[in-house]
Amino acid sequence: MNVQYSGRYDAIIVGVGGMGSATAYYLARRGRRVLGLERFGIPHAMGSSHGHTRIIRLAYYEDPSYVLLLRRAYELWREIQGKAGEKLLHITGSIDAGPEESWVFKGSWESCKLHDLPHEVLTGAELGRRYPGYHLPPEHLALVQPEGGFLTPERCIVSYVMAAQSLGAEIHGHERVLEWVPLEGGVRVSTDRGTYEADRLVMTAGAWNGDLIDVLDGLAVPERQVLAWLQPSRPDHFRPDTFPVFNLLVDEGRFYGFPVFGVPGFKFGKYFHLGETGNADEIDRQPRDYDEQLLRSFAERYFPDGCGPTMDLQTCMFTNTPDHHFVIDLHPDYPQVSIASPCSGHGFKFASVVGEIMADLAEKGFTRHDIGLFRLDRLRQRAT
Repeated sequence: MNVQYSGRYDAIIVGVGGMGSATAYYLARRGRRVLGLERFGIPHAMGSSHGHTRIIRLAYYEDPSYVLLLRRAYELWREIQGKAGEKLLHITGSIDAGPEESWVFKGSWESCKLHDLPHEVLTGAELGRRYPGYHLPPEHLALVQPEGGFLTPERCIVSYVMAAQSLGAEIHGHERVLEWVPLEGGVRVSTDRGTYEADRLVMTAGAWNGDLIDVLDGLAVPERQVLAWLQPSRPDHFRPDTFPVFNLLVDEGRFYGFPVFGVPGFKFGKYFHLGETGNADEIDRQPRDYDEQLLRSFAERYFPDGCGPTMDLQTCMFTNTPDHHFVIDLHPDYPQVSIASPCSGHGFKFASVVGEIMADLAEKGFTRHDIGLFRLDRLRQRAT
C-alpha cells in the first residue's frame, strides 16, 4: 500500500477516464502539479469510457451549439494521436437517419446547414445501394456526413495518461476517493490510501459524480447500457471503409452502431436500452439473454447481413441529466471545485475538448469555449 505524496498539488482530478485523463494532460502541459485519482484501473471497463470504439460525428442533432466544440475536439484528438504515435481517430463517415420529420434526421440536417458542413441526404433505398450493410425503410431519410467516425476509447485514455505522466503528472489507479472537504483556498481529498491537498479539485467521476457531489444528487442518474457484437455473414459490408457509423431512429427506438473493429463483430446498441437506472455500484454488470434478444431483433430487421453468431456482449453506463445535456461548471458554493459530466450517453467524443475546458476552469475559473448550455443552474432551477 505504498502511497506517493508530493506535498500540495495545484489540482486533484477525481476519475481518470475519458475526460479526467484529458484534463490531467492539459493541466500538466500548462506546468501544473497534477494528481489524478482513479478507483479502478487505467483504463477500465466499469464506467462509461470503454468498449473498443466510440462514435465521433460532426453533424449533431442534439443541439447545433455542440458543433463548435466538436471542431475543437477533432483538432485535439488529432494532436494527441500525433503525440501518442498511434491512430486514435478513425474516419468512416456518419449516418443520422429516420423518418423525414424525425428529430434525429432533421436536427442533424439543420446542424449541417447552420455550420456549412459537407453532407448528403439519401433515402433509405439509396443508402442501401451505396452501403449494402444497411437495410433501412426505403422512405426514411439519411444524412451522410463524411467526417464522422470512431475513437478507440481505451487507447485515448492511455495516450492522455502517458502524455500527462511524461510532464510530471501523478496518476494513481485503484485508489478510491472517500470524501473531499473545502479548505480556505483549496480542498482536502481523503482516499482509501491517503489524504491529499490541492488548490483546485476537478470532478470527472462519471456515474460516481452524483455520489461525490451533493449538488448533482438526483440530477446525475446512472443507467445500464448493453452493447452487442455480432459476426457478419457478409463481412465485406461491415468494414470501416464500407460501413459508416450510425444513429438511427426506427420503430424499435434509437440505435447506434459501428463497423467491425477490435472485436470480430458488428457493434451496436440501443440508446437508454431498457431504462434501468440505479446507483453506479449496484447496476447489473452482466449482459442477459433478454438484452441480447432485444439487440438481435433490431439487427435482423435492419442489418440482416450483420447478425450472425454473437461475438461479445458488454455493459456500460450512461449518466443522464434531465435534459440530456452535459454538466460543465464550477461548484455553486465552492468555486475551487469544477465539475464535468454526466454526459447522458454522448460525451466521449468531447473528452479532448472537455479536458481543455476543465483545465481552463481549474486554472482561471472561466473558459473561452461557450459552455452556456451546460451550466448546472439550469437543472437546479428546474428541480425546485
